[in-house]
Parts: sequence; C-alpha cells; structure tokens
Amino acid sequence: MKPQFTSTLCAAALLGAALFNLNAETKGEGGDWQYWFADGSLQGGQIISGQASYKVENGVLIGTTTDGSPNSFLAIGPFKDFELEFEVNVDNELNSGVQVRSHIAKEGDTAPEGSKSGKPNPPGRLFGPQCEIAINGTAGDFYDEARRGTWWSILTKTEGVRTDEAKAAFKKGEWNHYRIVVKGDHYQSFVNGVKTADFTQPGDPEGYIGFQVHGIKKGTGPYSVRWRKVKFRETK
Repeated sequence: MKPQFTSTLCAAALLGAALFNLNAETKGEGGDWQYWFADGSLQGGQIISGQASYKVENGVLIGTTTDGSPNSFLAIGPFKDFELEFEVNVDNELNSGVQVRSHIAKEGDTAPEGSKSGKPNPPGRLFGPQCEIAINGTAGDFYDEARRGTWWSILTKTEGVRTDEAKAAFKKGEWNHYRIVVKGDHYQSFVNGVKTADFTQPGDPEGYIGFQVHGIKKGTGPYSVRWRKVKFRETK
C-alpha cells in the first residue's frame, strides 16, 4: 500500500504542476492573454501609411497589397511592455513585419532622432522598430523602419545572435511561429523557437504594434501575408 500511496502523491503533484503552468500561461505576468482577431474584427486598429487591404477570415488576419501602394500598417495600441505571439505565412514574393513600440508621424513633427534622411516623415507614417518577416534570412531581426533605416542588431552590436540557425529559422511557404517580448529597454524575438534577436535600446518606451503589408512596384502582385493564432498580453 505504501508504494501505491507514494505513486498517488506523485501523480497529484504532477497534476498540480500542470495546472499551475496552465494558469501561468493563461494569466501571465501582468494580465490575461488577449486573442486578437478571433471575433472577426480588426481589433480596433487603424490602417495607415499606405492603401493595402486588411480583412479577417476565420480568425486569420489577411493583408493584401494594392498596386503601387507604399508600406501599409494595421496599427494597434499604444503599448509599453508586452508579449506577442502569432503564426505567419507570407507569399514568397512579399516581405512583411510587425512594428513594436512604433510611432505615428504628425503634422509639424521634426525629423525623428537618428533619421537616415534627416527629414520629417509625412503625417500618418508609422516608424520605429520592426520585427522582420521574410524568407531571405533576416526573419526575426529588427529593422528601424522609416527612421535609421538599418538593423537593430547592427546598431546595438548584437549581431552574434544572428547565427546560422537564426537565419534559417523561418521556413519558406509554411506557417511560422513568432514570439516577441518587449520589457523595459529589452527586446527579444524567437522564430519557431529559435532566438533571432536580443538587444536593449531605450529610445522607444511606448508605441504601436503594426502589422505590415510591404509596398510593391506598379504592375506586380497582388500578394498577401496572413497572421493567425495571434495572442497578446501586457506585462509588468
């Protein structure tokens, strides 16, 4: 009887641990998970910077290019610290990205700090850190969109994170899982479980999340990018 009792205690402990982990996954540090686009809406987001189309079908956000349009974004927020997870599938001819802690240019703004062009962005333009979605080996790296015009791994001297495994993490023609964690000055991304970015930078304490449809040349496309199983939570 004694071994059976011990076995029962072990099973109970394992069940308790599983329930604890499930609760931690559901509740999280700082808030519940929100399941974006599950209700068929655009999550209250605004389409800015370009003329791409966005729609939700069966919980999948679909962004589709418009002939001759510049980069477009579905902007939601603003937010400070958060975790964001999703699966994404992009047409081979298109690249995309998800902006984090990004900013919407306003009339009368000066050029953003560090701007490559030295000129103000046009009103309505989204700019700031963008986690890349692409099949060319850059997936998961962060690009400073419409501002410095280069990779944050270069700016922060964290190129060591961009290993061969990181560059090969994104699978062409498949659904790819992303996890993005932004807390304080610390930014991290993971593609299909592989760390693809890990750096600190203090310049963007709050801003928008923006789902990008990249601009294309006239006479090409249409191409699409699709996001599903999108979940988000603010953290402490």
